[in-house]
Amino acid sequence: MGINETFIAEMQQEAAATRKLLERVPMDKADWTPHAKSMKLGNLANHVAELLSWTMVTLDQDELDFAKFEYKPETPESTEALVKKFDDMLNKSVECLKKADDAKFMENWTMRNGEQVFFTLPKAAVLRSFVFNHEYHHRAQLGVYLRMLDIPLPGMYGPTADETNM
Repeated sequence: MGINETFIAEMQQEAAATRKLLERVPMDKADWTPHAKSMKLGNLANHVAELLSWTMVTLDQDELDFAKFEYKPETPESTEALVKKFDDMLNKSVECLKKADDAKFMENWTMRNGEQVFFTLPKAAVLRSFVFNHEYHHRAQLGVYLRMLDIPLPGMYGPTADETNM
């Protein structure tokens, strides 16, 4: 089994859980935020939906330079559009991973802002931290937002209190 196959297996399993959460995001409440310093619900949900696209940024490039990068997020107008965006990112990410051989995962990748280098790591480590763990972190945040809005949470690794009437 190649390194890419292990990443694909994890991505697909975790994506099923992420998708269940995104399906419950009320995009009519996209401007809601739990705190003045927190992201708006729509921005956070969009970030969760698009994060897997960083798979391509990691594997198809050798660096991300914020000094040369203009990020313009587009928040989907509906829950259906949000889920479609996520599904599209998942499919593109899996296809990208399928094309990567083991040597590709050992190549270095750098995150910088002009001359300021934040880190340089092997692409496998970048996928693990910058893509996968980052996705799980924001997915958990999104779960808290939904809980605060009294929206029943789906299980990620087993049933939730909402599913078991606890």
